[in-house]
Amino acid sequence: MRDGDALENNPEVTRSALEAIHGQVFGWALSRCNYDHAAAEDLMQQAYVELLSGKARFDNRSSLKTFVFSVVQNLARSRYRRVASRLRLVKAYETTSFDSADELTEPHENSGIWQHVQALPPRQRDIVELVFCRELTVEQASTVMGVTAGTGRVHYDRAKKALRTKIGDMR
Repeated sequence: MRDGDALENNPEVTRSALEAIHGQVFGWALSRCNYDHAAAEDLMQQAYVELLSGKARFDNRSSLKTFVFSVVQNLARSRYRRVASRLRLVKAYETTSFDSADELTEPHENSGIWQHVQALPPRQRDIVELVFCRELTVEQASTVMGVTAGTGRVHYDRAKKALRTKIGDMR
């Protein structure tokens, strides 16, 4: 570790380690924000604030990559939980309109195999993306998703079987 490379409030994390995984983490943030670049940038900034302030403390129980992916995942869940509750209130009382509601419900346009991945149930889609696109192991992806490793393996297996069937239908 270089002198001054460790974060002041999170001494187990180094700036160079964060820089090394930034691209992969940003890709994960994009997928959590329905591929809205501005929202993903906000989510990444919020995650870095959590890390720099020490609110999210890394304790070496997992890899740094898994830890940072989990921070992004939790922040995204929290963010969209608030948006969803606001939408429910708006719909219940129908007093105002919510312009960004369309952004949350519009699927990201993709083609080919990724279109089939996007059609999977949420947990299966998440584990496929984490394993294939973000290069995590099934166990690390399970940790990011907040499920046990066994549950992650089940979702991974079901996703592979579903994709195998859909890709077989394409031929």
